[in-house]
Amino acid sequence: MRFDNRMHAGRVLAEGLGAFRGRGDVLVVGLTRGGVPVAFEVARALSAPLDVLVVRKLGAPGQPELAVGAVASGGGRVIHPDTAARLGL
Repeated sequence: MRFDNRMHAGRVLAEGLGAFRGRGDVLVVGLTRGGVPVAFEVARALSAPLDVLVVRKLGAPGQPELAVGAVASGGGRVIHPDTAARLGL
Protein backbone atom coordinates (compact mmCIF):
# COMPACT_ATOMS: atom_id res chain seq x y z
CA MET A 1 0.00 0.00 0.00
CA ARG A 2 1.32 3.44 -0.90
CA PHE A 3 0.59 6.63 0.99
CA ASP A 4 0.56 10.22 -0.20
CA ASN A 5 2.55 11.30 2.88
CA ARG A 6 2.99 10.46 6.55
CA MET A 7 -0.24 12.17 7.54
CA HIS A 8 -2.14 10.03 5.05
CA ALA A 9 -0.44 6.94 6.50
CA GLY A 10 -1.57 7.97 9.99
CA ARG A 11 -5.17 8.36 8.88
CA VAL A 12 -5.15 4.94 7.23
CA LEU A 13 -3.54 3.37 10.31
CA ALA A 14 -6.13 5.00 12.56
CA GLU A 15 -8.93 3.36 10.57
CA GLY A 16 -7.59 -0.03 11.62
CA LEU A 17 -7.36 1.06 15.25
CA GLY A 18 -10.93 2.26 15.57
CA ALA A 19 -11.63 -0.10 18.49
CA PHE A 20 -9.31 2.08 20.60
CA ARG A 21 -11.20 5.33 19.89
CA GLY A 22 -12.27 7.20 23.00
CA ARG A 23 -10.69 4.79 25.47
CA GLY A 24 -9.05 6.35 28.49
CA ASP A 25 -6.21 3.85 28.61
CA VAL A 26 -4.70 4.64 25.19
CA LEU A 27 -1.59 6.72 24.57
CA VAL A 28 -0.16 7.22 21.09
CA VAL A 29 3.63 7.56 21.00
CA GLY A 30 5.35 9.07 17.99
CA LEU A 31 9.01 8.46 17.32
CA THR A 32 11.11 11.32 16.02
CA ARG A 33 12.54 11.22 12.53
CA GLY A 34 9.26 10.68 10.77
CA GLY A 35 6.85 9.00 13.15
CA VAL A 36 5.38 12.10 14.75
CA PRO A 37 3.14 13.14 11.81
CA VAL A 38 1.80 9.58 11.64
CA ALA A 39 1.20 9.45 15.39
CA PHE A 40 -0.46 12.87 15.37
CA GLU A 41 -3.10 11.70 12.91
CA VAL A 42 -3.66 8.48 14.86
CA ALA A 43 -4.01 10.34 18.16
CA ARG A 44 -6.41 12.84 16.63
CA ALA A 45 -8.59 10.13 15.10
CA LEU A 46 -8.67 8.12 18.32
CA SER A 47 -9.17 11.16 20.60
CA ALA A 48 -6.11 9.96 22.47
CA PRO A 49 -3.20 11.86 23.99
CA LEU A 50 0.02 12.03 22.01
CA ASP A 51 3.54 11.79 23.39
CA VAL A 52 6.83 11.96 21.53
CA LEU A 53 9.86 9.77 22.12
CA VAL A 54 13.14 11.19 20.87
CA VAL A 55 15.22 8.38 19.37
CA ARG A 56 18.51 8.23 17.51
CA LYS A 57 19.90 5.45 15.39
CA LEU A 58 23.24 3.95 16.38
CA GLY A 59 25.04 3.63 13.08
CA ALA A 60 27.81 1.13 12.49
CA PRO A 61 31.36 2.51 12.50
CA GLY A 62 32.24 3.46 8.94
CA GLN A 63 28.70 2.57 7.79
CA PRO A 64 26.45 5.22 9.34
CA GLU A 65 23.38 4.06 7.40
CA LEU A 66 23.61 0.54 8.88
CA ALA A 67 21.71 0.51 12.18
CA VAL A 68 23.30 -1.41 15.01
CA GLY A 69 20.72 -0.19 17.50
CA ALA A 70 18.99 2.88 18.85
CA VAL A 71 19.00 5.11 21.91
CA ALA A 72 16.03 7.01 23.28
CA SER A 73 15.43 9.94 25.57
CA GLY A 74 15.32 8.79 29.15
CA GLY A 75 18.15 6.33 28.63
CA GLY A 76 16.38 3.58 26.73
CA ARG A 77 18.58 1.64 24.34
CA VAL A 78 18.32 -1.32 22.01
CA ILE A 79 21.23 -3.12 20.37
CA HIS A 80 20.77 -5.61 17.54
CA PRO A 81 23.03 -8.41 18.85
CA ASP A 82 23.52 -10.23 15.55
CA THR A 83 24.54 -7.08 13.72
CA ALA A 84 26.84 -5.96 16.53
CA ALA A 85 28.50 -9.39 16.66
CA ARG A 86 28.94 -9.53 12.90
CA LEU A 87 30.74 -6.18 13.08
CA GLY A 88 32.86 -7.24 16.05
CA LEU A 89 31.34 -4.67 18.39
